[in-house]
Amino acid sequence: MTILDTAERHRNIDSPNPLDWISPAPAAEATIGAPAKARSYPIRIQPGLVLAYIILAIALLWAVAPGLFTSYDPVQGLPGQQLKAPSALHFLGTDALGRDLYTRLVYGAVHSLSGAIAAVAIGLFVGTALGVVAGSVGGWIDEVIMRLVDVLLSIPVLLLSLSIIILLGFGTVNAAIAVGFTSIASFARLVRSEVVSVRRSEYVEAAFGSGGTFFKVLWRHVLPNSLTSVIAFTALQVGSAILQLSTLGFLGYGAPPPTPEWGLLIAEGRNYIATAWWLTAAPGIVVVLVVLSVNRVSQAIGRAQQ
Repeated sequence: MTILDTAERHRNIDSPNPLDWISPAPAAEATIGAPAKARSYPIRIQPGLVLAYIILAIALLWAVAPGLFTSYDPVQGLPGQQLKAPSALHFLGTDALGRDLYTRLVYGAVHSLSGAIAAVAIGLFVGTALGVVAGSVGGWIDEVIMRLVDVLLSIPVLLLSLSIIILLGFGTVNAAIAVGFTSIASFARLVRSEVVSVRRSEYVEAAFGSGGTFFKVLWRHVLPNSLTSVIAFTALQVGSAILQLSTLGFLGYGAPPPTPEWGLLIAEGRNYIATAWWLTAAPGIVVVLVVLSVNRVSQAIGRAQQ
């Protein structure tokens, strides 16, 4: 018998448990009897998202209180200040009538953003109502609503908007109605798919089995769980509405001159793009930044809901 075998035999005899002689790991000893420590997660700052919020905040402040950001008149031009390049007096230069371009951009936020929000509100409420009815009732009502939605989705958005504006007339309000009408089909299809998915859930069937009425279950269970994904889609539609309204304004179907609407500002500056490029570049950059910021916020909302 070797010395090692003898030592091992004595350990087994002295200890009631053959494994008692094995010393626990230092980490295990430190955790025995010690209070659990709260985990600390580092706060991740996303520069892109922060920048998007800043841009949207500035645009909303422009729309709410434009007089705080400029003292010029957005409609009246200044004598002898036609087509001036950007300077300390005029941040973004002046147009062909001597109007400060920065001032017109600030006051244009009222028309562009309010029109986009109104358009999305129309699509949201009408489309949600149609989607809820189609998904909850089903049957031939669902078939009729969805076939109408398919017809609307088959028509190009710009063509449908122009057709509605021709029927209603020009103007910011009519343009917002036209853009909102084109988004009804997208909202209806999304809401209908969410309602159908939630209706097949076990807790909804349990609510019906426990004696819940159709409207009570729809209001308390189906709608709250169906509209979560609609929030991110709504934010995304705001950016799309801004682009559509700017396109209609650029084509001359939106707000009439001298209204400082962003799409109209781009259209007014295209005739001077060779000599006064800032007339087109400045409003175009503003539209792109606002739309990208809305899309970034929409993406963040969608990730937060997952």
